[in-house]
Amino acid sequence: MLTHIPRSADAIAADRARYEEHQRKGLNAAPKALPAPSPRPAPAPAGVIWAETVPGGWYYTCRLARGQSLRLEAGGLGGSVSLAAWSAADSSERQNLPDTCKLQWTTDLKKGRVVFSDMGRVLFSITEDSAGANDALSGGMPARAPFTPAFRSTRENMILATAKLGLDKRDLPALLTFFAPVRVDGEGQFFWNPALLNGDDWVELRAEQDLLIALSNTRHPLDPTTGPEVPSVRATRLAARPIARDDLCRTATAEAVRGFENTARA
Repeated sequence: MLTHIPRSADAIAADRARYEEHQRKGLNAAPKALPAPSPRPAPAPAGVIWAETVPGGWYYTCRLARGQSLRLEAGGLGGSVSLAAWSAADSSERQNLPDTCKLQWTTDLKKGRVVFSDMGRVLFSITEDSAGANDALSGGMPARAPFTPAFRSTRENMILATAKLGLDKRDLPALLTFFAPVRVDGEGQFFWNPALLNGDDWVELRAEQDLLIALSNTRHPLDPTTGPEVPSVRATRLAARPIARDDLCRTATAEAVRGFENTARA
């Protein structure tokens, strides 16, 4: 049984002051400007291991070895790709978007950022990104009733994908969704900013440890695009490439540096 311990107004104010000081230090240490968006269209990939076309409304699973990359290329407007990632060594370690945003002082996850696990280790880095139109806040399309194989929701796709990976729906973390320009207005309301998308956008994710990956290609719930068709997405696994010592993803923030140190010790 939990016991409530009353706290004085002074103690609460002191805790808030410590938090705000920590926030200032984090923001001051964070990069003032991330790299420019990646060029469009995507250049021809090098070191292709496997390529797959993921139809609209469908899902895809794969394993990525440490250092390998996964490129996602949009096939037009109207689709978005939700992603979940787990450590292949221990699937109880999974992506943690709340910690990812808090540790980097931003919900704007794009080129130069990393995604942390719930163990404080780095799962993957966002090394290429042509639009920065990625949603870490609202998730994908919820399940509908009745279930129809012709049009699966994000949740239905992810349940099927986790089963294919030997996992369960209880293993699903909060999802990161690419090609989804969700923003927050001054009143704290989500809105869709279509000006950020071009139809030929792409991202590239580098695995920082061996990973299990699940993707769902569905329409985002905030996307105002109408019609039943969701364009296909190209998913390409790429061989590992050398990583520079001053790689921005690994050095952008003190929290990222510590995350990679934790990853190296695992």
